[in-house]
Amino acid sequence: MNAKFRHAMSPLRIGPVTIPNRLVRTAHATLFSRGDITDAHIRYHLARAKSGVGLSIIEGVSVHRSSSYSLTMTDDASIAPLRRLVEAMEPTGMKLFQQLWHGGSIEIAPNGGPPWAVTALPGRYSRMPAIAMSTRQIAELVRAYGDAAVRQAEAGLHGAEVLAGQGYLFSQFLSPRLNTRTDAYGGSFENRIRILEELLSEIRARVPSSFALGARMGASSEPTILRVEEANEAILHLERKGLLDYVNISQGDYYFHVERYAGMDQPAGYQVDVTREIGKGVAIPRIVVGRLGTLDDAEQVLRTGVAEMVNLVRATIADPDLVRKELEGRAEEVRPCIGCNQGCIGGLFSGRMGCTVNPTVGYEATLGEDLITPTQRRQRIVVVGGGPAGMEAARVSALAGHDVTLFEAAPDLGGQINLASRLPKNHGIGDITKWLEREIFRLGVEVHLSSYVDAGEVLAKKPDVVILATGSMPQASGTLVQTAAPYIDVRIDPSARILTSEELIYADPGALGRSAVVFDDVGHYEALGCCEHLLERGLDVTYLTRHAIFVPEIDKTGRAQAALRRFYRMGNFRILTNSLVLSVREGEVEWRPIDGVRAETVPADTTVLVLYREAFRELWDACAETGLKVYAVGDALSPRDLVAAMREGHLCARSIDDPTIEARWNNM
Repeated sequence: MNAKFRHAMSPLRIGPVTIPNRLVRTAHATLFSRGDITDAHIRYHLARAKSGVGLSIIEGVSVHRSSSYSLTMTDDASIAPLRRLVEAMEPTGMKLFQQLWHGGSIEIAPNGGPPWAVTALPGRYSRMPAIAMSTRQIAELVRAYGDAAVRQAEAGLHGAEVLAGQGYLFSQFLSPRLNTRTDAYGGSFENRIRILEELLSEIRARVPSSFALGARMGASSEPTILRVEEANEAILHLERKGLLDYVNISQGDYYFHVERYAGMDQPAGYQVDVTREIGKGVAIPRIVVGRLGTLDDAEQVLRTGVAEMVNLVRATIADPDLVRKELEGRAEEVRPCIGCNQGCIGGLFSGRMGCTVNPTVGYEATLGEDLITPTQRRQRIVVVGGGPAGMEAARVSALAGHDVTLFEAAPDLGGQINLASRLPKNHGIGDITKWLEREIFRLGVEVHLSSYVDAGEVLAKKPDVVILATGSMPQASGTLVQTAAPYIDVRIDPSARILTSEELIYADPGALGRSAVVFDDVGHYEALGCCEHLLERGLDVTYLTRHAIFVPEIDKTGRAQAALRRFYRMGNFRILTNSLVLSVREGEVEWRPIDGVRAETVPADTTVLVLYREAFRELWDACAETGLKVYAVGDALSPRDLVAAMREGHLCARSIDDPTIEARWNNM
């Protein structure tokens, strides 16, 4: 055992099951499977198991027709696919539990109809009222949980976890505010916890004694819904009844949903304090969650005694080899999770989980980095541009054994990320470019900084492949072409103070005035960061956009919700959606709704324009005409975000030795 991580790497007994260490990957949606476990799902978990994680709790399964989820455990046909997953993990020593799930009023039923819930009250983001469960339906659901747990045991899983928090069905029953029932399942604490007691007892009575049983529980983001003290009381009650072998403490629900998976605006271990309160007096093993990303984080938390196990989900999504690397003393080689939530949480809205910093997530069978082998034909690769796309392309090319040279025009590597990291609450985004920089130097990439190269200088290196990662530039100043209305000639007064986001970062705060408009055509973090930058300096801020909601590309990650909670407490902040700019004058912006006719004005001593950038690709034609193999990646292909930059840089480099990969990304 590595003495540095004595607590983290020590075994732990969870009821009848011994896990080899205290590192846990708790249940998280991936959408890699629909109905039954797929090969992609198995390879995803196997990559993390091989690194040395002690326990994985597989994402939830729907146990009953009244609530839908991507995985189901409603009949015996689900046993064999799950058994394949168990058998694949068995040689690694990692133990496997799985979450049993029912959304209550949060999710509709699989047939598109209303779900079963504690009452008919819709959930926070529900589309329809629920069906208030009858006592007969409660009994049916309790049996369904028992049936599902039996199937899990038959498949070879080592345990099950009942999702009893995070705003789903059983936390709705526990809530004295949401549970307005007048029968045996409502009213007193004993009644509100009755359904949870019954189904845990049902499972206990039907699974083998070797099968562990736990629950994921926590308080509401809104204390009047379910207080910390009430969550603690519920855990202690179930523990006294002998119904739980462990508890997975996770704070938050849909009343402030980002609390469950906060991004880079929250520190590592942000749930430690509330875990201490919810887990007070609890003797069974407790799991703590909350942006813990390294074995050092895990060790420090375990030493405090706040929990006996530490969750490392997002950290091991970013780098499946995290545990092995750290135990081998290679912590600096661990690819960091930057807490952006764009690939993992945001990816689910696009159909499947991914990872901003690790493009191979979910594709381990075909793109896992363990599949990168020394090339049979070493080639000279020239990369122009040292932002994330260029550095990722250089890193992966060097991993395969190619001779790689990288040119960067600026004096530092990092590209646009160097600017993005200067915006409020966004400094963590720079962790990935710092890691990329360390890796390309470790792998022997020849790097030339402050080197603005032309085609002749590129060709002088006699490259076999040229990768253009030259990034993008702001639109020409003095004009404003709006995506929603390119036919409008926006009148811009020469006396108006107009800035790009980059200019705002370096602007004299004293020259900004008292009010500002941030016009956002893009809908990503850039506008959010500009708003916060201005609010921190005491300005009244109006966010004006063509979009229907505030920064829609970030809204899906939860970070927009967290930002709005800050903004409305910081000062005078206003949102104007579905809107256009008509003119920018000294001290004000004239605007109207996209489909409106009446113009209005809003004060603006400073106007910040967040517009789509223009690809910087002047080397493309000159290099392509030579007959060389030339690729453009990231913003040089089309200005987008970090997800696209990392993905294209990675796939471009992989396609050098495997041309079949090229079709996945190259539109040139």
